[in-house]
Amino acid sequence: MPSKKPFRQALAMAALLLLGHAAQAAEPVDLGKVTLVLGDQVRNLRSLVEAAGVLEDAPYAYRWANFQGAAPLFEAQRAGAVDTSYAGDLPVLAAAAGGVPLKIIATNIGFGSSNGLLVQADSPLRRVADLKGRSVVVSSARGSISQHLLYAALEEAGLRRDEVTVKFVLPTDASAAFNSGQIESWAVFDPYLGTAERNGARLLRNGEGLTTALSFVTATESSLADPAKRAAIADVVRRFAKARQWAIDHPQEYARVYAELTHLPPETAALIAGRGSKGLRPVSAADLDSVQKVADLFHEEKILPKPVDVRALADSSLFTEDRP
Repeated sequence: MPSKKPFRQALAMAALLLLGHAAQAAEPVDLGKVTLVLGDQVRNLRSLVEAAGVLEDAPYAYRWANFQGAAPLFEAQRAGAVDTSYAGDLPVLAAAAGGVPLKIIATNIGFGSSNGLLVQADSPLRRVADLKGRSVVVSSARGSISQHLLYAALEEAGLRRDEVTVKFVLPTDASAAFNSGQIESWAVFDPYLGTAERNGARLLRNGEGLTTALSFVTATESSLADPAKRAAIADVVRRFAKARQWAIDHPQEYARVYAELTHLPPETAALIAGRGSKGLRPVSAADLDSVQKVADLFHEEKILPKPVDVRALADSSLFTEDRP
């Protein structure tokens, strides 16, 4: 009868290996050696975090990388120059379809009113249907939340997409051109939207009832693969959620800090800050199902170069309800 000793030795060795892996996984990480680069658009998150003071005692170093729109932000994420980013649903999908290595880790519930379709104050255009045969500038690039709004508004108004001419211009350049009267109609998001409104631009339609109004915090896959950075990202997204709740509870104070950081007039800052978010929370299955419909639609329209499996993009283990 063959000896059972080699078999027992193999079992013992396997057990030791499993214990070793478990012990290694349980080892605390040194967050003091971590530096996070937090990708931001027009100081949106930074103003929120600084107003709430939620990162003042962070056990890791961090710095902000600011971009004027989602397209350049995701190019930075593609290059591994940022660890996290924050953007609307369609820009996240466009980035993923374009090969940016990211994971969705938290959902921001936004307001459709923070994305809108503008015309000049003295424009003869009074409704979306009047855009037939006209040009519309969309900010920032193909696959932006403003493009989503425009297409949804055209459909609502009974217009085909080929009945308008769409041009893509980054928001800073588009803002200057709109202010000088060179752009007749402009699809754009806050803070550019709110600034233009306060300067007299007329709103034809905002995103209320047309778009998901969801945006996401995403993390770069290489950062999540680093145990120390992963732990720091898990911590920072919980702090982002606390900051969002603080802003909801303290709207005037948040608007004041937002105005200071962005150098916007107080009234403009209050308008923009007041429609920034209904809260940041863990990613839900309903969020992913909702955004999957957006992904499917824009792949059919050939705006997304390939299908996107939204559920495969999500990493729901970092930020959960039992770890607020």
